[in-house]
Amino acid sequence: MHTLAHPAAPIAPVTLELHGVRLEPLGPQHADGLRAAASDGELWKLRITSVPEPDQVDAYITKALGQRPERLAFAVLDAASGTVLGTTSYHDIVPAIARLEIGYTWYARSAQRSHVNTTCKLMLMTHAFETLGAALVGLRTDNFNHASQAAIERLGAKKDGVLRHHALRRDGTVRDTVMYSITAGEWPEIKAHLRYKLAQHGTV
Repeated sequence: MHTLAHPAAPIAPVTLELHGVRLEPLGPQHADGLRAAASDGELWKLRITSVPEPDQVDAYITKALGQRPERLAFAVLDAASGTVLGTTSYHDIVPAIARLEIGYTWYARSAQRSHVNTTCKLMLMTHAFETLGAALVGLRTDNFNHASQAAIERLGAKKDGVLRHHALRRDGTVRDTVMYSITAGEWPEIKAHLRYKLAQHGTV
């Protein structure tokens, strides 16, 4: 089996499912669903996220697929109905040091403040650490995206620092990027914490 520690090929696409949430490899078939998810809250109007406008969804998917093998993008679906709730990715995959990041994550407003994000992070990090053999999983966000920073910190990730004047926002301003990470040694405790959080939601 291909792992980050013994890379023979790019990370293989995989479908993951837990607590009524399914992650499946992003593809053109998810375009209409992503358009609907982005429209739920008009998320593209937020200057601190990279959510595509409805007419840019096809290009967004094409770009994501074109970033392989450094990125593996997923559609986030409600497992029961098949409704697309959003998207997330493994990205900045560096097999030589068994490192990857989780990002490009956004959800329809109706799926926010639910168990969806915690469930997705549990699935992605379990697969990264326990199947792919990751030594470290990174996460990053805009310095003004305080909700995202709080959500990452609630996962138990450690703040590594801030990359100043790091990336262009959609409005032409340049953001500082706040970097976080979780190491393989920290994973067992964080996994137990995420399972506890989901139990509080009544999902387990």
